[in-house]
Amino acid sequence: MKKFLTIIFAALTFSAFSSSPLKLGHINSEDLMKQMPEVEAANLALQAEIRDLESQSRSMMTEYENLINEFRANENQWSDLIKQSRIRAIQDLEARIQDFQRSAESVLEEQRTNLFNPIIEKARGAIAEVAKEHKYTYIFDTMVGALLYYGDSEDILELVKKKLNLK
Repeated sequence: MKKFLTIIFAALTFSAFSSSPLKLGHINSEDLMKQMPEVEAANLALQAEIRDLESQSRSMMTEYENLINEFRANENQWSDLIKQSRIRAIQDLEARIQDFQRSAESVLEEQRTNLFNPIIEKARGAIAEVAKEHKYTYIFDTMVGALLYYGDSEDILELVKKKLNLK
């Protein structure tokens, strides 16, 4: 927050000594993203991957529960060698489940990045073009919540939507 205020102070000081006036704009990036059709497609693709991974996870958990139930039902009848073998099988499956969960989180994060980064870059590009075309000095994202007041700032959401051909 201190760095943010320092930047604003420096910008205002610079504009006071500069010949061009300071022109501020703001946008709520979340509102923009909600209106971009690519976001819905990305969310659908991500949800499909989540469903596939959850299905695999449920399958592994069912297998684990079956091994535990089988062990409990038969442990009194098995020799120590068979018991140890079954315990190792259960432990191996536990380790595979943990590895799968870690890998699934990594895969989902990577897919999220791959799906949403191009959309974010497209939105940033449109914001930058609008800023240049309309000679804004700074554009603030009100979604972040760091900007407490923007009385002399213009909301550029409609300009960016127009640039992206959104309704």
